Amino acid sequence: MSEQMRIMRSKELPEELRDRIVARYRSGQGYKKISAALKVPKSTVASIILKWKMFGTTRTLPRAGRPAKMSYRGRRALVREVKKNPKITVAELQRCSREMGESCRKSTITAALHQSGLYGRVARRKPLLSARHMKARMEFAKKQRNKILWSDETKIELFGLNSKRYVWRKPGTAHHLSNTVPTVKHGGGSIMLWGCFSAAGTGRLTHGCIRSKRVLLLNTEQRV
Repeated sequence: MSEQMRIMRSKELPEELRDRIVARYRSGQGYKKISAALKVPKSTVASIILKWKMFGTTRTLPRAGRPAKMSYRGRRALVREVKKNPKITVAELQRCSREMGESCRKSTITAALHQSGLYGRVARRKPLLSARHMKARMEFAKKQRNKILWSDETKIELFGLNSKRYVWRKPGTAHHLSNTVPTVKHGGGSIMLWGCFSAAGTGRLTHGCIRSKRVLLLNTEQRV
């Protein structure tokens, strides 16, 4: 990319040049030819023509709201840093931003990362495994996966939910009917369900408290 094109990417094009781009497009020239003839990046040519198609003008339209504190280029640079090192801190990103000439607050950096779909989360703890360990575990899993029966049990409330429920309400309306969760004596009761599945398919859904050997026998009989 030429130096002229690099400058044009960061600066607004003169209105006269934008009009020339549209004029060439209307005469039948393609984006690539216009870009080469006027020394303007092809993406810029495309965006100017798209704007002309949508609004019928090449003039700079009034921008709504306060301008962003961080430029698009600055945000992309931060995203690259995070992808290189997901454990980088906001303070370190703030220093990187300052070195690029964009001094921003930590909240601005966090908001910019959120816009790019990146959120701060606690890292999961996992065993330290070498490549040899990973390969051995994968081979073991492939050999055994058709021999395993996965099972679990759960309690289902017969009336309502046992967990907390959140409502949007105004102050002083806590006891309004629409803002409460109805309850009954002794909790309304519950049932226990047990289920399983394997590579061969799903097993029976068993109701009540049954010993594991009995449940396995029932599911084995079903397959036989």
